[in-house]
Amino acid sequence: MADTKEILARYLSAARDALTWKLEGLSDYDVRRPMTPTGTNLLGLVKHAAVVQAGYLGDCMGRPFPDPPACFGDDAEDNDDMWALPNETRADIEALWARSCAHADATIAALAIDAQGHVPWWPPERNPVTLEYVLVHLQYDLSRHAGHADIVRELIDGSAGLTATNSNLPDHDADWWRAYVERLEETARHVRG
Repeated sequence: MADTKEILARYLSAARDALTWKLEGLSDYDVRRPMTPTGTNLLGLVKHAAVVQAGYLGDCMGRPFPDPPACFGDDAEDNDDMWALPNETRADIEALWARSCAHADATIAALAIDAQGHVPWWPPERNPVTLEYVLVHLQYDLSRHAGHADIVRELIDGSAGLTATNSNLPDHDADWWRAYVERLEETARHVRG
C-alpha cells in the first residue's frame, strides 16, 4: 500500500498533467489569449502554477528555487505571474514549468512527510507547516487551476475532458451535446420565470 507522501505526489502529478495538456495543439495566440473578464489564459495558468509550486516547495520548505522568474521579485506588477509577459515566450513558460516540477519533485523526494517549513504570507497560527500540509494545499490549488484550464480550453476550441486520452465525459456526438445544452438552457429559462 502506498504511503501518504507517495499518494500526494501521485495526485499532484495527475493535476499537473491535467493542466499542461490543455496547451497541446493550440497556437501561441490561443494559449495567451484572455478568455474571461479577469484575463484568465492557459499559458498564464501554467506560469502561475509553476511559480506557486516553486514557492511552496522551494523557499517555504527551505529549498530555494534556483533562478526565479522576475514575477518573484519586488518589482513585479500585480498579476505578472498570471500571463506570459511580452518578453516571455511559450518556450520560456514551459521551461519554467519543467524546472518547477523537477525542483518540486526533488523537494518531495528529499524531505520527510513531516518535515517543517514556513509560509511567510500565511498568518502565524498556520505556521509552521509540514510537507504534507503543503502538498495538500498545492493539490487543491493546482486542481482548481486545472479546472480553470478545462473551461478556458473548451471556450477556445471545444476540447473538453480529463486528459488527452480520457475525456471522462459521456461519449456523444456534437448534435447530442448541442441538444443537451439547449435542454439545460430551456430549464434555466423555465425556472427563471
